[in-house]
Amino acid sequence: MRSVVTRVKEAAVTVDGKIKGQIGQGFLVLLGIGKEDTEETALRMAEKICNLRIFGDSDGKMNLSLADVKGELLVVSQFTLYADTKSRRPGFSHAAKPETAVPLYEKFMALCRDKGFRVEHGDFGADMQVSSVNDGPVTIVFDID
Repeated sequence: MRSVVTRVKEAAVTVDGKIKGQIGQGFLVLLGIGKEDTEETALRMAEKICNLRIFGDSDGKMNLSLADVKGELLVVSQFTLYADTKSRRPGFSHAAKPETAVPLYEKFMALCRDKGFRVEHGDFGADMQVSSVNDGPVTIVFDID
């Protein structure tokens, strides 16, 4: 499982011209699911992201977690994180098929909700437009096998 996590002041995802999900301060999570991923992988990714301390404390140091700032998550499925870029036309054979990816995408979001976070999301497989106001900018990449 791969993710690109960006600290944001706000973010939104639009599908067919309508806002599908929108958050204030928190994380925009672009989530890619690989062929070998399992529920255990989703659990480890949720633990990493939900406990990530990248918000500034009173001294301006990255010491505060998502919970500390009462942050939210906007999760957007992103199979292109598994792009094979050896040629000019990327291949996606390492990305999970929808029958595997959708339940793991849902599981990841449920795990984050179980930790008490508000989780918004896009539509899996849809053509989406994502907007965000990056904070910092701070962006962290996770790759969990």
